[in-house]
Amino acid sequence: MSFMHKKVAVIIPCYRVRAHVLGVIARMGKEVDLIVVVDDACPEHSGAHVKQSCSDPRVQVISNSENQGVGGATMAGYKVALAQEADILVKVDGDGQMDPVLIPDILKALLDKDADYVKGNRFYRLAHARSMPRIRLIGNLLLSFMTKVSSGYWNLVDPTNGFTALRAEVACELPFEKIEKRFFFESDLLFHLNLLGAVAHDFSMRAVYGDEKSNLKISHIFLEFLAKNLRNTFRRIGTNYFTRDFNLGSAELTFGLLFLSFGVVFGGYSWLHGVATQTLQSSGTVMLAALPTLIGLQLLVAFFSYDVQQVPTVRLVRPDAAQLRAQFRTSDATDHKSP
Repeated sequence: MSFMHKKVAVIIPCYRVRAHVLGVIARMGKEVDLIVVVDDACPEHSGAHVKQSCSDPRVQVISNSENQGVGGATMAGYKVALAQEADILVKVDGDGQMDPVLIPDILKALLDKDADYVKGNRFYRLAHARSMPRIRLIGNLLLSFMTKVSSGYWNLVDPTNGFTALRAEVACELPFEKIEKRFFFESDLLFHLNLLGAVAHDFSMRAVYGDEKSNLKISHIFLEFLAKNLRNTFRRIGTNYFTRDFNLGSAELTFGLLFLSFGVVFGGYSWLHGVATQTLQSSGTVMLAALPTLIGLQLLVAFFSYDVQQVPTVRLVRPDAAQLRAQFRTSDATDHKSP
């Protein structure tokens, strides 16, 4: 174990990254104990290329028989790393956009901030953001806001950033079978981490843009991300505010929606009735519609203010990861074949 007595495993999902993946592996420092290369049914046979061309003894190549997306590939790598008793799981894309030289820094951030999960943030420094293509910049800002609402991590930005570090004891508690396997993986993972009460932080980094081709097109996935973030928003609020607890935020949301709904419905009905009968509504009728609407909006703003304050900041006491790892020492974690 080379990093503060922690066994560090790096997972590299591979899909159309044959030209870059060897360079990514070559830049891995001594702090990394295990490198799991996951060939996600790559048409370029990236896994076979690594197996034939890389002599690094830390590298283990596995392959998915069918393409499962970045999330499916990452979780396959997580299972292998957990089965081999890794303490920290780092995920690095194989296209070279994430410099492995930064791995000691993200590990230090994970330990110094006493966090369960740390992810890259390309927007923290303006110089880093300027290097990003404009369409990616705008798209990621929109996706960031949607993920803040759905995950409850109002302190995080750049949700599609795949440079992450996760503690094994938290990974063992994740419901792998329920997490999205494709491009929504990072956002959905944050949602599930929030349900576990995990402490998450950003890590400032610079992305490297070269001749690699991104498989993620913001214009293609925006509506999909919007729908799935809305789904997770309702699930998170329902779980945290009405199933596990009923608190001040729960009351603010409940009465806010009731007041707002009454004001909008009554006001809309009164307006339509006035138009149909060609009559002006009395000031009392107007106030009866406006006042509940304003109260409802104020209560909803108060709810979101309350929700922002509920971002997990203290790590929870969790079961010993050594016991939980047993579930990954089964055929499910080892049935991936080397290409």
